[in-house]
Amino acid sequence: MTPEDFAVLHGAAFTDSRHWSASEFDALLAHSGTFACGDPRAAALVRVIVDEAELLTLATAPAHRRRGLAGAVLAEAESHARAAGAATLFLEVAEDNTGACALYAKSGYQETGRRPGYYHRADRQPVAAILMSKDLRSA
Repeated sequence: MTPEDFAVLHGAAFTDSRHWSASEFDALLAHSGTFACGDPRAAALVRVIVDEAELLTLATAPAHRRRGLAGAVLAEAESHARAAGAATLFLEVAEDNTGACALYAKSGYQETGRRPGYYHRADRQPVAAILMSKDLRSA
C-alpha cells in the first residue's frame, strides 16, 4: 500500500470525518516501527513502540465491507505486531462506528476507557472515542 492508496481508502471509508492525506500516511510510514498490512480493499496501519502496538487506522472500502476483510487484516496486524515484540495492541474507535466496535469486541479487545466528544462530525454532535486493548501474549 502506498501513501496515496491509503489516502484514497481512508477517504472512502471515513466519509463523516476528516480524511488523512497521502503526505500524512507518508510521514507515519516513515517512523521506525510503523507498518502497513492489507490492500486497497482493506488495510491497517500500526505503530510498535517497545512492547506496545497502536492500531492507527483500519479501513475497509465500502464496496468490500462485510466480507471478513477487516478481520483478516486485523489478525495480520496483530501477528506482525507480536513478531515485532508487542505484548499489547491498543486502539480507539468512534462510538458510532458500530461495525468496527463489533469487530474489535469479537476479536477479543476490551474497553479500557472513553474520550467524550472526541470525534467531530460535520452535521452531528461529536461522539466519544472508545479506547480498547488486547493482550497479544495470550492471543
